[in-house]
Amino acid sequence: MQIYNSLSRKKEDFIPREAGKVSMYTCGPTVYHYAHIGNLRSYIMEDVLEKYLRFTGLDVKRVMNITDVGHLTSDGDTGDDKMLKGAKREHKTVMEIAKFYTDAFFADCAKLNIKTPDAVVPATSYIDEFIRVISSLMEKGYAYEAGGNIYFDTGKLDKYYVFNDFKEEDLAVGVREGVEEDSNKRNKADFVLWFTKSKFDDQELKWDSPWGVGYPGWHIECSCISMKNLGEYLDLHCGGIDNAFPHHTNEIAQSEAYLGHEWCNYWFHVHHLNTNSGKMSKSSGEFLTVSLLEEKGYAPLVYRFFCLQSHYRKNLVFSWENLDNAKVTYGKLIAKIAPLLSDKGGDIDKPEFERLMSGFTSALDNDLNTALAVTAVYDVLKSQSNAATKLALLKEFDKVLGLDLIGAAEKSLEVSETPEIPAEVMELAEQRKTARKEKNFALADELRDKITALGYEIKETRQGTEIKPLES
Repeated sequence: MQIYNSLSRKKEDFIPREAGKVSMYTCGPTVYHYAHIGNLRSYIMEDVLEKYLRFTGLDVKRVMNITDVGHLTSDGDTGDDKMLKGAKREHKTVMEIAKFYTDAFFADCAKLNIKTPDAVVPATSYIDEFIRVISSLMEKGYAYEAGGNIYFDTGKLDKYYVFNDFKEEDLAVGVREGVEEDSNKRNKADFVLWFTKSKFDDQELKWDSPWGVGYPGWHIECSCISMKNLGEYLDLHCGGIDNAFPHHTNEIAQSEAYLGHEWCNYWFHVHHLNTNSGKMSKSSGEFLTVSLLEEKGYAPLVYRFFCLQSHYRKNLVFSWENLDNAKVTYGKLIAKIAPLLSDKGGDIDKPEFERLMSGFTSALDNDLNTALAVTAVYDVLKSQSNAATKLALLKEFDKVLGLDLIGAAEKSLEVSETPEIPAEVMELAEQRKTARKEKNFALADELRDKITALGYEIKETRQGTEIKPLES
């Protein structure tokens, strides 16, 4: 398999350090709000990567952090902690916010067929480990205390900007344009490893440390959680492209300074989900969640299918029209699979199985080209293979794609066996769908009542809109 390594900026053969085993780290969510579908695109593509590595016979151990402290609203180490911001917004404690949104995140992942990592570690459970590593960095001369905080000294590194060829004079003060300068720093790019009570006195979560009562910076969390669970050498680190700088850059700096050797061989970055107005984010007004998609009648797996139709290293443009197209295409795909379920006769044609399988694996071996992998599904359906061979291939493909191809086809057959819905009811259902998209919920309720008066029940499910006769 070849993957694009963000560190070398080229496609490389993926060769784990230990034969047959892969250590894989994923930057997890900051659990102060629901994950939006832009966040979830990264986790979908990372899920496909993990499942394909397993599919090829590799033993994968994947670790994810949960950031429940330390992630600030500014990359310049200024502003509120995001967890504190969420707690203030909802008048709850930070830990109540963390528990609620952690559960919500994994509920969304389940709906999208995203596998839970082998180890999920909240940052607040590793405070002693953070302190131990920070203390070592200070002893080695890579960290210093100033103004009550502990900073990593990027000036001690031969090369800091590993993902991009930045020039120091091009950098905004404190990392980004508009970020207020932190006068405690020796260098503009230095970052906080530990905050003390001298900053953010209203911070709810604080711990004793050799430097005073305080809490960890965001970047130290991932390094420590990865090293503790996966050892000194990491094969594969994943995350959204917006994490490459400064988060992943800082992870490399502090990890290699602590270890004294190179740390991670391959960096896998998923590009943005954009709207017509730009990158999707929680602050942009385009805050779309899995629950909102469901409310509008889209099954979560339609969104997964939408993501798989594009390469992970290309920005993907989201619009309701594009999602509608994916919904129609997914529905037609399932409709092509359904007839195979009633025609399971014959033995698997092994040569044909291997030929079609090679098209699928070749696509994913080429930098996880999921768009071509989906094309391989259509190649199976268009082939002259018998139903047994086709179903066997689709089941294997879906171990990686996670589109519930067979299950959805079975459900479609169950739906087709229900009594035919009158045209009048179907027309009202379409009007109701339009009303819901336009957020005219009063009209949607009125149309639902009309459908009920005609003797039918309508409701939204994970698979889409369901219409059936009222039970007598």
